[in-house]
Amino acid sequence: MTGQEQNSVYIDTTKPHPARIYDWFLGGKDNYPVDEEMARQLLTLDARGRDMARTNRAFMHRSTRWLAGPAGMRQYLDIGTGIPTEPNLHQLAQQSAPDSRIVYTDNDPIVLRHAEALLRSTPEGVTEYLQADAREPRSIIEQAAKVLDFSRPVALSLNALLHFVSDEDGAYELVRDLVAPLAPGSHLALSHVASDFDPEGAEKARQLYAQRGLTLAPRTREQFSRFFDGLELVEPGISLAAEWRPELGERVEVAGDDPIPGWVAVARKP
Repeated sequence: MTGQEQNSVYIDTTKPHPARIYDWFLGGKDNYPVDEEMARQLLTLDARGRDMARTNRAFMHRSTRWLAGPAGMRQYLDIGTGIPTEPNLHQLAQQSAPDSRIVYTDNDPIVLRHAEALLRSTPEGVTEYLQADAREPRSIIEQAAKVLDFSRPVALSLNALLHFVSDEDGAYELVRDLVAPLAPGSHLALSHVASDFDPEGAEKARQLYAQRGLTLAPRTREQFSRFFDGLELVEPGISLAAEWRPELGERVEVAGDDPIPGWVAVARKP
């Protein structure tokens, strides 16, 4: 990927984008006024937006450490990568196993602009970035196969992605089509906005996204569990993001005592 290619990327700054809203919540600078406006409106629905983003990011850290350690994963396909924030998934994986191979995928042009940060692999390993739409799983698998060996286990990461895909747009079929070509022993890691704790607030957030031409589909614990049909959940199973193997990472201090409304889980393909 050349600097010229990155500089020629067109970024639509008239419409908010989930990756840039998430970046604002994390305190990043790769967002625009339209993203900040949207984020601040979301804060009027739940003032803990920043805590939600940080808690989700911390789950990614812990789940990657577990995948690279006890699970023995050496190949990763991360879809819906988002704007790089250190440590990135490849840094965590390659700390445990320098020969790990990672493919990142996102459809936001601003992520492409920062792809260089995602490509700083260890000499022993490989990192690659694909500009692709998550709703085209066959294309993603075909391109990723140039880097990953799909005859061997792969860790598929779909963190904070599926709540932007509605049932009508095929969220469950998307996961099925991505998991199908994976070898036995592969793993699926998911995090997802929950609708169980504040259904009214979740619906208001959905409407706010819809007003801007965006999809938001918060799901209940039961709806979230369907993404793992045919897979073996690893301990502790489906849990709140902050409660998934907290010993593997730093504690995220959040405001108040109410749980951060996000479901997470990791499962193994038998």
